[in-house]
Amino acid sequence: MAITAAMVKELRESTGAGMMDAKKALVENDGNMEAAVDWLRTKGLAKAAKKSGRTAAEGLVAVVVEGSKGVAVEVNSETDFVAKNGEFQDMVGKIATAALGASDIEALAAADLGGKSVAETLTDKIATIGENMSLRRMEALEGETVVSYVHNAATAGMGKIGVLVAMNGGDEAIGKQVAMHIAAVNPAALSEADLDASIVEKEKQVQIDIARESGKPEQVIEKMIEGRMKKFVAESTLLNQQFVVNPDLTVEAAAKEAGATITGFVRVEVGEGIEVEKEDFAAEVAKAAQG
Repeated sequence: MAITAAMVKELRESTGAGMMDAKKALVENDGNMEAAVDWLRTKGLAKAAKKSGRTAAEGLVAVVVEGSKGVAVEVNSETDFVAKNGEFQDMVGKIATAALGASDIEALAAADLGGKSVAETLTDKIATIGENMSLRRMEALEGETVVSYVHNAATAGMGKIGVLVAMNGGDEAIGKQVAMHIAAVNPAALSEADLDASIVEKEKQVQIDIARESGKPEQVIEKMIEGRMKKFVAESTLLNQQFVVNPDLTVEAAAKEAGATITGFVRVEVGEGIEVEKEDFAAEVAKAAQG
């Protein structure tokens, strides 16, 4: 596979590795970006296996809580300008309320919204606003108490990041603090038991390779891996993370002090996981000139 300058640039930006190291990593792994990141980490040449961050889709996440149930709904638009449009915000709010009675995204698309389905309403809005939009996803959460939080709110109940926290006991204050923590830190799972086994296994393999590169004895390597995996689990799971409000406590301990047990959470960020093609400005101008 041909290794392009753009691929090298993307890998450098996502890992902090040098240009030649990034190029070598891609060559060694036939252009596979994920494998190249792992290769760099194994060699101690990557700062972190972070995402490239090319999540450029716009829109809003709306959260609604009713009784013991909360929902978070993402509706995408092409530009942030539309996300600030009152007409668009009103529609997203109504869709989120309709989601309280829907079992999944398909059911939500078919749900009634003033005589029309959500899907039909969205199609009509595309015609009137003149920009493509999509109902991307919905997440629901149930619990004894469900608390919501919106980060970077565009208006009440909707913004760039929507969080729901389910808990037993405690009060809204601790629920809101935990929700703010989730918005900021973005944990992968609630607890170790909830972590994706394939992600844990992949991280363990990377740590084994890093440890073996050190040339230390096998028994020392085993202890190194054990310690690093404990740290990985602590940093990846909500209950084991240091609480941003009080880093001396884990989130679980802080909740316990407030008389609460966290039973679940949902975090939805606008455009998360969506990659859009970007042309450089010169190519864009040249393309326009040809048209």
